[in-house]
Amino acid sequence: MTENTTILHAPITRLSPAKINLFLHITGKRADGYHNLQTVFRLLDWGDYLHFLPTAWINLKNLSTLNTSLEQQAATLSNTLADKLCAQLVTLAGTNNITDSIDDNLIIKATRALLTYVIQQRKLPSQLQQVTITLDKQLPMGAGLGGGSSNAATTLLVLNELWQLDFSNEQLRALGATLGADVPIFIFGRDAIAMGIGEQLTPIELPDQHYLLLTPSAHINTAQLFAHPLLSRDIRPLSATIINEQSAHYTQMLSAPYHNVFTPIVENLAPAVTQALQYLRELEPQALAVARMTGSGSAVFLPLNAGTSNKRTADNRELLIKWVKNAPCQAYIVNNLRLSM
Repeated sequence: MTENTTILHAPITRLSPAKINLFLHITGKRADGYHNLQTVFRLLDWGDYLHFLPTAWINLKNLSTLNTSLEQQAATLSNTLADKLCAQLVTLAGTNNITDSIDDNLIIKATRALLTYVIQQRKLPSQLQQVTITLDKQLPMGAGLGGGSSNAATTLLVLNELWQLDFSNEQLRALGATLGADVPIFIFGRDAIAMGIGEQLTPIELPDQHYLLLTPSAHINTAQLFAHPLLSRDIRPLSATIINEQSAHYTQMLSAPYHNVFTPIVENLAPAVTQALQYLRELEPQALAVARMTGSGSAVFLPLNAGTSNKRTADNRELLIKWVKNAPCQAYIVNNLRLSM
């Protein structure tokens, strides 16, 4: 990082996008208690917004001298120093009622993890800029859209840029995986086939798509779902090549063997999700598509074909407005992220 306390970075605003899972399989349980999965992540052009306002520079010369000695010191020292730096460098706004403590917010956790990594890599600069991060929350919590994970990923990407840390996307993805299984896909920044716990990512090219997405008010306990006795945990793994070649089986339609293993369980546990899915299933003949859950949360969606999603046609716009208006819960028309780029 170049030392120049006269440079003030301009405010930065970034979309923190939602994701959907076009299908979701569990292929086995790991020794560490996590589950291996296979899915195709699709990023959307809709989500939260994060605003980064850089302010004063903080001189870290005394702290940066630790870079030469931290290698042999305990990780707890790195964490303690990172906690102090995080409190000094970052102010978080717009997160009331998201977590009981601000320290539990994934934006703060991502910042601490990044600073800890900087210290452990002996790359602590001689100065860093303070920043106020404001969250403009749009995504409902617990919907399976990846809101908190996306916030963490966006924080890592922007602070890496703002503080000129020069960590690679691969390094940030590895760091993000320590915060949550969905964080790496948002750092990856494009549609992908995911394996492992979601951190093994292979890019995939999919056709542009619009979706009718519903977010019923239902709290889905993820731990309860993963522990459910009826959950299928031994779906036969498919190669990334096969998943790529068979994209027609899970984009518009949802043909065997592709499905979401959580759907039958959630439908038994959450009547609001069942109602939302039933509404979308009634629209399937017109959309020429199959409705489904995304992830293990409460959100459900229906892919829209070109005839129902072409926004240049007035009749189609009226049809979509009607579908949104008649939905049993909050509904949105969203697009894949590429359409907004």
